[in-house]
Amino acid sequence: MTNEQILAACRSNWGYRGVAEADMREMLDELSAHLEDAEAAGRTGQDVVGPDVRAFAAAWARERAPFTHRALRTTAMACYVLGWLPLLTFLVRRTTEMDVRAHYLAFWVAIGAVTVAWELRRGTMRMRHQWLLSLAVGLPVLILVKRLAGERVLFTLPLWVAPLLLLPALPYVYADMRARRNAKGGSTQAL
Repeated sequence: MTNEQILAACRSNWGYRGVAEADMREMLDELSAHLEDAEAAGRTGQDVVGPDVRAFAAAWARERAPFTHRALRTTAMACYVLGWLPLLTFLVRRTTEMDVRAHYLAFWVAIGAVTVAWELRRGTMRMRHQWLLSLAVGLPVLILVKRLAGERVLFTLPLWVAPLLLLPALPYVYADMRARRNAKGGSTQAL
């Protein structure tokens, strides 16, 4: 992979992740200087960024984003997912109220907690890892809580709660869609 390809891959990744244009230019200048120094020393660009350019770019983007910003975004996105779960249940069951049982709540809280911790520490999780997480963490919690608490209803969730959970993430979802669209436009222009 050439230095230009590495820079283009990083630019695309950072654009997708919503890194500000000024920060992106600064990061690209710094990376370009490192790549030139490595080339002058007889090393390749892969020696600088490692075997996975996307992982390198993602790690650097996470370092540039303040922890509070990442925590706020991850929490909003967790609420977004938690909003869709009851909304889909309401639509499938064609009801305006849903009984929430302890094992159901414990299952989603366990998966949500581990997912948020993973997102804050390591970055995005692939779908197959998400399924493995569901089986490895959520399922044992579900079974244990179901045996301990039984089928008792904790509370009834009204329909209006689901859209309320979706609201905090809407700015992030919109920004992600714009960044993805801009990254696609930028990558086609670079070619």
